Amino acid sequence: MSKYLITSALPYANGPIHFGHIAGAYLPADIFCRFLRQSGEDAIYICGTDEYGVAITINAEKEGVLYQKYVDGHHATIKAFFDKLNIRFDHFSRTTIEEHKPISQEFFLTLHKKGHIQAAVEPQFYCAKCARFLADRYVSGSCPKCGADNVRGDECTKCGEWLDPSKIVNPVCKVCGSKPEIREATQYFLDLKAFAPQLKAWLATKTDWKPNVKNKALSLIEEGLVKRSITRDLAWGVPVPLDEAKGKVLYVWFEAPIGYISATMEWAAKQGKPEAWKDWWFDKETKLVHFIGKDNIIFHTIIWPAMLMGQDKPWILPDNVPGNEFYNLEGKQFSKSDGWYIDTDDFFTKYGVDALRYAIASNSPETSDSQFTWEGFQAANNELADTLGNLVNRCFSFIKKNFDGKIPVAGELKPEDKALLDSFAPVFAEAGKSYRSYRVRQALSQTMALAITANKYVNDTAPWTLRKTDIKRCATVLNAASRAIINCAILLYPVIPDTALKILEKAGLAPDGKAPAFKPYEGSLDNTALGADNTLLFAKILPEQVKAEVEKLQALPRDGK
Repeated sequence: MSKYLITSALPYANGPIHFGHIAGAYLPADIFCRFLRQSGEDAIYICGTDEYGVAITINAEKEGVLYQKYVDGHHATIKAFFDKLNIRFDHFSRTTIEEHKPISQEFFLTLHKKGHIQAAVEPQFYCAKCARFLADRYVSGSCPKCGADNVRGDECTKCGEWLDPSKIVNPVCKVCGSKPEIREATQYFLDLKAFAPQLKAWLATKTDWKPNVKNKALSLIEEGLVKRSITRDLAWGVPVPLDEAKGKVLYVWFEAPIGYISATMEWAAKQGKPEAWKDWWFDKETKLVHFIGKDNIIFHTIIWPAMLMGQDKPWILPDNVPGNEFYNLEGKQFSKSDGWYIDTDDFFTKYGVDALRYAIASNSPETSDSQFTWEGFQAANNELADTLGNLVNRCFSFIKKNFDGKIPVAGELKPEDKALLDSFAPVFAEAGKSYRSYRVRQALSQTMALAITANKYVNDTAPWTLRKTDIKRCATVLNAASRAIINCAILLYPVIPDTALKILEKAGLAPDGKAPAFKPYEGSLDNTALGADNTLLFAKILPEQVKAEVEKLQALPRDGK
C-alpha cells in the first residue's frame, strides 16, 4: 500500500513569512495531509527552516549578531506563525542540525566520485572595497532576461529564472553599494546536462502533474541544461568535504533539499526508531510529494531529482511536485521593506484562523497568480457565516428550543429527504478526487454547493411551520438537515479543521480532536444530544472594517519613509 512523504519548501530563516508563502507551499500541503489521514492513508508531513546561505550572512552581519543566533530567532518566529495558522507538521526541523552536514557531504562526494561534480574556474564578482569575492546574493542588479530591477544574484523573483551572477546588469555590492569587478575564482560545478536524458524520461511518466510545473521543467531541458556552480566562498554553511576546497561551502540550493532527508532522520530519532527514516526514503511504495511555489520549480524538478539519480543508495524520486503560482496582496507582491504587508499580530486579534485558511484556499494560486484582497477576505468569511454558519445555527438552535436539545427521530422519508441524503456520497467522491489531485478550490466549491443545497432544503421544507402542523415531519427534516451539517463539517475538515470539529461537537458527536473519516456519516442521529456550545461559528465582516484595513495598508510607510 502506498504511503505519502509530504514536504513543503524549507522557509528561509532570514525573516518572517507572510500569507503569500502560506498560500504557495504550506496550507496546500497541510490540507493534503489532513485529507489523506481522513482517508485512512499513511502520511507524514516534514519541513524545517533553511538556515545557511548568503542572505543570512549579509543580514546577520548588518545586525552584528552571530549567524547561529540570527537563524535561531527566525526559526522560532517562523514556527510560531505556522502554529498560529494550524499548519501541523509531523516534524519541523532545521538545516543546522547535526544530521544535516554528513548526509549533505555524502551526496556531494558520491556525485564527485562519479565525475558529475568537477572543479572549474568561473568569472565571479569581487568587491575591492570589501576585499572579498561576492557570492550570488551579495550582488543585486537587473535581471538579464526580463529586465526586472533589484533582483538578487542567483534568481529573479519576477520571472523565476536561475541566474548566473556574473551576467547581472548594473551590479552592485549589497554590503557597501559599490560596483564590483569581475575576477576569476575556482568553484565546483554539477553537470546537469549529463542527467538530461534521464530527467526527460522521468518527466514523461508524470502524466498527472500540473501543466505549469511539467512544462517549465521540460522547457528547461529543451533550452539545454548546463553545469551549475554548487559551492560558495563563505564561512557559514556545510563545508565542501575535500582537502583542496578549504573555505568553501555547499551552495544552499544544493544542500537545502537534502534537509528533507535530514529532517526525516531527526524525526525518526525522536520517535525512538533512528533507522525508521529509511522506511520512507528507500521504499518504492512511498509517494514523495513536494509542495512549492513556482520560483522553486527548477530546483525540485531538475536539480534535486538529478542529485538523487546520481546517488548509489536507492533514494526515491519525487512522485509529484504541486507547484503553485504567486499569491499577492492587493495587486502587488507582499513586501515589508516596501511597506506592502499585513501585520499578522494585529490580524489575528480581529479575525479567525479558519476564516483566513478558507479565504486563501478558496482563491489559491493553483494554476495562475491570485491575491489576498480585503474585499475578497470579507466575501470568503461572510460566505462561511451566511452559508455554513447560518445553517448550523438555525437548525441546532431550533432543535434546542423545540426538541429538548436532542436531534429528533427521523420518520418516513419523502422524495426531497431522499434527494438530500442521496447527494452525500457523490459529493464525497467528487471532493475526494479534487483534494487528491491538489484542486482544493474545486473541492471547496463542491462542498459549499452541498451546504447551499442543505440551506435550500431547510427553506423549502420550513420546519418552523411544520412544528405547528406536523411534528413528526418536522423531526424528519431536522434529522436530515443535521446529517447534512455533519457531512459538510467532515468535507471541510482539511481546510477549516477547528471549525469542523466545533461543528461536530455542536452536533453531539464528540470527536475529541480526532480527524473524522472522509466518508458520509453513517451513525444514527436519533435522540443525539447536541453540544452545549451556542456560539456563532463566524462573525460577519462589515464594509467599514474593509475600508479601514485598506486605508491602513495604503498608509504604511514606503521604502523606509
